[in-house]
Amino acid sequence: MKIGIIQISCEAEAQNNRQKLRKLISKVAAEGAELVVLQELHDSPYFCQTEDVDNFSLAEPIPGPATQFYAQVASESEIVLVTSMFERRAPGLYHNTAVVFEKDGSIAGKYRKMHIPDDPAYYEKFYFTPGDLGFQPIKTSVGCLGVQVCWDQWYPEGARLMALAGADILIYPTAIGYESSDSIEEKGRQREAWLTVQRGHAVANGLPVVSVNRVGLEIDPSGQTKGIQFWGSSFVCGPQGEILYSAPQDKEISAVVEVDLKRSEQVRRWWPFLRDRRIDCFGDLQHRFLDE
Repeated sequence: MKIGIIQISCEAEAQNNRQKLRKLISKVAAEGAELVVLQELHDSPYFCQTEDVDNFSLAEPIPGPATQFYAQVASESEIVLVTSMFERRAPGLYHNTAVVFEKDGSIAGKYRKMHIPDDPAYYEKFYFTPGDLGFQPIKTSVGCLGVQVCWDQWYPEGARLMALAGADILIYPTAIGYESSDSIEEKGRQREAWLTVQRGHAVANGLPVVSVNRVGLEIDPSGQTKGIQFWGSSFVCGPQGEILYSAPQDKEISAVVEVDLKRSEQVRRWWPFLRDRRIDCFGDLQHRFLDE
């Protein structure tokens, strides 16, 4: 399968971001992409740098204007499209939600971000209610997509549950970058950890991984920090963690990457991790911590 990945910087106007993405989606579709993956919250700057109730006005219902737009884009280019939206479920109830569109523009399914961070410049708990749809892959015409969102990518449990539910590929729309006060060495450690943990999900589950991050400097509106330098580095790896494509840290890109989904079967025969799992011994994973 040929997968299109699009790594961009975002501006304030949603319509400008959408039109930019529309052109790039059309471009990678013309280059043969059957599945296109976008980054996290691609219609706006990363608004979670501050806690501001006015930002809730950015949220939209599903279905709504944003889903209508991307449904048309998917249909025009005849591709399966993975998007990321700020969902207004009800007044005072909002989610960080990935929506997947089929080639005909219909909604194939959605995933609500399960793990919500709350760190300096990443105040997501103020905005997002944790997901309640579980770790269920989304069935599409190109395969069964194990879609999660950003902070979810640090948790092996979510990747495993997607694999156990029949996912053919793991997909992570992402918004992550450097905090300005960190040293160069610390920044390097963080980025390498981000790459390593996701490649580990590929290895542990015998599945390809697609991770698409945003890029560019976004200023902190509050002025409390110097903003976030999003580190790009979108990548695709195979079921042994082998890198098939790696984007630069500082540039917008659109690329088409070919992934052999049949390879997962052979890798799982060599490394039968699912066979050898001691599922009778994992009950303690339901506890927050194993106190004495």
